[in-house]
Parts: sequence; structure tokens; C-alpha cells
Amino acid sequence: MKLLAFIPIRLTLLLIVGILIGHYFSFNPTHLLFTTLFLFVLLASIFVFEKNTKSILFGAIATLSFILLGIYSYTAAQPINNPSHYSKYTQAKDALWGLKIKEILKPNQFSNRYFATVEGIDDKKFSGNLLITIPRDSTYQIFNVDDELLTYADIQSIPNPLNPHQFNYKKYLENLGVYHRMNITPSTFVKIKNSRATLIGTAAKARNYIIKKLDQENFGADELSVIQALLLGQRSDISEETYTNYQKAGAVHILAVSGLHIGILLLLIQFLLSPLQYFPKGRTITLILSVLLLWTFAFIAGLSASIIRATTMFTFVAYALYLNRPSNTFNILALSILFILLFINPNLLFQVGFQMSYAAVFAIIWIFPLLKKLWFPKNKIIRYFWQLLCVSVAAQLGVLPISLYYFHQFPGLFFISNLVIIPALGVILGMGILVIFLTLLNWLPSQLVWFYNEVIGLMNSLIAWVAKQESFIFSAISFDFIQLVLAILVLVMGIELCTKLTYKRIIFFLISILCFQGWTVYQNFESNKKSEILVLHQTRKSIIINRNGNNLSIITNKNNTPDYLISDYKTAERIDNVKFDSLNNSYTFLDKSLLIIDSTGIYRKSTSNRILLTQSPKINLDRLIDSLMPNEIIADGSNYKSYVNRWKATCIKNKIPFHYTGEKGYYNFE
Repeated sequence: MKLLAFIPIRLTLLLIVGILIGHYFSFNPTHLLFTTLFLFVLLASIFVFEKNTKSILFGAIATLSFILLGIYSYTAAQPINNPSHYSKYTQAKDALWGLKIKEILKPNQFSNRYFATVEGIDDKKFSGNLLITIPRDSTYQIFNVDDELLTYADIQSIPNPLNPHQFNYKKYLENLGVYHRMNITPSTFVKIKNSRATLIGTAAKARNYIIKKLDQENFGADELSVIQALLLGQRSDISEETYTNYQKAGAVHILAVSGLHIGILLLLIQFLLSPLQYFPKGRTITLILSVLLLWTFAFIAGLSASIIRATTMFTFVAYALYLNRPSNTFNILALSILFILLFINPNLLFQVGFQMSYAAVFAIIWIFPLLKKLWFPKNKIIRYFWQLLCVSVAAQLGVLPISLYYFHQFPGLFFISNLVIIPALGVILGMGILVIFLTLLNWLPSQLVWFYNEVIGLMNSLIAWVAKQESFIFSAISFDFIQLVLAILVLVMGIELCTKLTYKRIIFFLISILCFQGWTVYQNFESNKKSEILVLHQTRKSIIINRNGNNLSIITNKNNTPDYLISDYKTAERIDNVKFDSLNNSYTFLDKSLLIIDSTGIYRKSTSNRILLTQSPKINLDRLIDSLMPNEIIADGSNYKSYVNRWKATCIKNKIPFHYTGEKGYYNFE
């Protein structure tokens, strides 16, 4: 492959390999550091004395050095490996915690949520990040970034998902360096006055001030929430309906300040500063001003991790545009990945936003020129929209495998929403910045407010119309990690074939397709053979799923089973047929009996291997155990917690295994 001829790309790939190894295996940071330093010293020695960078020895040591550098950077970046991490404090229970609010998260139905940095424990210096939750109460003032507080609350582990194929919030937080949560109430903490300000805190205050000023203007509620998301990275006020519409239309990326916004902003800045090209040192001045303006926007948008990552990436892109050498664009993009993963945070590699941003940019640079050559309209307007369509298709092809893997859906009308919105996004961003500037000066005319509100409203309406075309939304697509890798291989081989048609490339392309198809067929075959019975966890409901090949039977006491609970399992397990059955009193699964005792507390005295307690039955569990002598007792999410605790204690006393789905997750009837 031609791209692999570029040294920065090869070094970046080796670093990524090292990060992946460090992610899946544990290493001693000290040993890694000394080994890596030794190899780099050895590499430098060979370079100085031998002066032969093309030797096999030099290549082997360089390869190993960058892989080890990736392993070390990932290992050293994990907060839990820091000797001062709060988890190293053995007397942390009932200790006095000093916390500093780092980031405000979107609240859920019951609580406000924050990321906080540990400042100390019992007057001792410690580090690390925690997830802080506090019950939602209109009478209580919400925390701001940089707020400092003292509390005696205890830390808790973040639970694993309780049902199969659900979003693993624990793993997601661990990739962000957060391993525990702390639940506090207004009575268990005190806020410290005159807390120390940080750059991110100052950015957050500036953003909140801008939001308050915009809130005073005559914007619609939905329009204002989208404006806040587009310009300030504030998505918490977006309604569920609006967010779902953007998601179905394949335009949800517009609602998060990311690479798309920074990229369009860079193009807008480059266009506005283009007259400077005719002056001495004009290109250099353009580069400096572009970078300064990008980071000013990043500051206004709150300096979140995703914004810092996107701005860093396009700072390198700005430099690539300054050099004006297409071959160097790949090199500089690779260097930006190297810089971000090595010096900012290697954990970003595992974030969807990071993956999709770079996949889209690489695809545009790589695929767009090929698509553009397919047709060259003479009419400038037609040519503009054709090239815009090519950009949209190229970006969508780049992110398609990643999107299918994480979201299991593909919006068929993405080109309509992107074809209209992306060109308008430059105008929307530019006008939005003007609106913010005039708002801060108290010079914002009502006519501009009305016009900007109408533009955002029109965009929302278009997105809502696209989202309603459900026949063009392909959802519930089964796509595993191996398919992701093979799909990327098919895409790369296809691009290589389109670049230059050779017999060898045709063979590689066909082999990649056969591998993808072969794995898909194999997975479908394995799915047809699989059988399992699971007791799922759901509050106030009893759900048993009986899976036999491609057929799924949902046994429940209520028909309003949450869609996500079944759809996620159905998609991951490649299920075709689903039916619902009512919950009976007893079943025989896999030659083992299951007795179900519901709220009536009535049961038939017979020998049962397992007993499922549902709907909080009022029973004497000691008597039931003596009478039925079960091998195991199961309690699902429909039971009162007080009942569950009492049953658990009784089972421990009688040495009977007890499985509560609210603690241990779903029960597999093996």
C-alpha cells in the first residue's frame, strides 16, 4: 500500500498497536519505561555510528521501540497506575474527601451528574477522577466547573450492565479514567468559598455567560438548544425528540462540536483570510491567525476533551494547508494522531468520536479525489453540489464500518440531510459567531434574531422530515468486531483497486470480500445452533427469554417490555423471529425444572431445581426451602429491595445459592 510508505503513518500505526496491547494486557510501568528508553538509546546509537537506517536491525528495533512506547504511554496514562491515586488509600472509608468539579454531565431523570477531581483525602494529597451524583432538587444550586467541596461520602464501584449486550457504562468510564462513583446529598457536603480557577473553569464560565445572554433573546426553545449545541457544545437542553430526529437522519454529529464543526470553521477562516495571500508573509500570517481563531472558538465552546482533540487535529490540518502538498496531508494527519495519543491522552483511541473524526477526514482526503473524477459537470453550480455530494459519500464510506459496529444502523437518506446541512453549516456557524459577538456587545438586532431562529428552525424541520422516512432507515444490523476489521479491509482494498487497476489488487479485493462474507455466513450458522434461557433484570417486571436458534420467545408478566432490552439482544444475537408468551407457574428448561412464585405466594409442593421469586411474594422462605429443597433461588427486578435482602440472608443461613439480578445481572439457565 502506498500510504504505508510514509514513515509518520507507519510510526503511528506501531504506536496504536502498542496502545492496544497495553489496553488488553497488564504491564509494570517502571519496567516498560526503562526498556523503552534502552531501545531508543540503542536506536540512536545505531543511527549515529552505523548511519544505516535501512538495515533489518534498525527497522526491527525501531518497530519494537514504538510498540513499547505505545504500551508505556497507555499504561502510564491510566490514573489507577499512579501511586497517588485515591484507590491506594487504605483508610478511604468514612474519610473526608476534597473534590473539585471538572465537568458537568447531562443529568438523568433522578440526579445531576458531574466528573470531579480528587484533591485530597483526610488532608493528604491524592489524585484521580470520580463520577459524582446528587439527587435532582429544584431548591439546590447546581455545581459549576471549578467548584470545590468537602464530603464524607463513600465511593462505590460502577456496576456492570445487568443484561446482555447492553451499553457498558463502566467500561466507557474506565476509558475516561473514572473507576468509581460517589453519591452525595446536600446534607453530606460543604462548598468551599473562593475556589481556585482553572482554564477549563474559566472557559465554562464564559460559555455559561454567553448562554444566559442568548437566553434573554427571542429564540425558540428547540432552536436555542440546537444553537447552544452547535456553537457552545452544550447539548443538555436538547429535547429527546429533536435528538432522535437528528440520529435517524444521520446528522447527529452536527449536534456535537467536533471535527466537522472545527473543519468547516477552518475552511471559513481560510476563505475570509484569503486576501492576505497577496501580502508578504501572507501565508504564514494566515496560518497563525487560523490557529488562534480555532483555539478561541475551542475556548468559547468549553474546552472539552472532544473539542481539544478536534482542534488539535485541525491545527495540524491548517499546517498541511499551509504547506500545500497533497502527499504531506496524510503525513501530517498521522502526526496529529501521534501527538494526540502520545501527549494528550492515549485513551482517546477508544472513543467513538476520535475514531469517526479521523476516519471521515482520511476518507475525504483519500476517496473524494476518486469520486470527483467520475463526473466533471461544466455548470459551476452543478459541479459544486456534485463535489459536495462526493465529500458526503466519501465521509460516510469512511465512518460506515464504525457506525455499523457501534450503532447498528445506517440512515439511507444521509446524503439528503448532509447535502443540504453541511454547506449551510458554514453559514450557520459564521452567523452564530456573529450573533454571539453582537449579543455580548448588546447590539444584537431583533431582525437577525428572527432570521437566525428561522434558519435553525428550517434545519430542524428538514431533519424531522428525513427522520420520518423510516423505510430508508436500516436499523438492527448485526455487526461484530471481526466484521468491522474485515469491512475496513474491504474498503481499503477497494480504494486501492480504484486508484490503480491491477491483477494483484483485484485478487486482494476479492479475497477481502470472501473473508467478510465467509465470517458473516459462519456467524449466522453459529447463531442458528445456539440455545439459551435467561432471566433478565427489569424494574417492576419479570422477563424470561428463551432463545432457540433464530427464534426468540419472550416470557413476561407485562407486554410493555422496553424496546431497547429486546432489540439490543436481538441485533447482537442475529435473531429473526420474536414472539411473546405469558408467564406461567412452572417450566422445564434443559431437563431442569423452574418454579415461579409470584405476588400471590401460592405454589405447588413439588421438587424443583430452581425457584424464581417475582412480584414480591409474601412467603416464609425457610419453610419453602425445607419443603421444596431447591438447588438455587433467583430473584428478579420486580421484587422490593427489602424483600430481596431478607431472602438473601435466609439463603446464606441455609447455604442455598441466591441470585439477585439487580446485583449479579441476568441469570443464565445453564
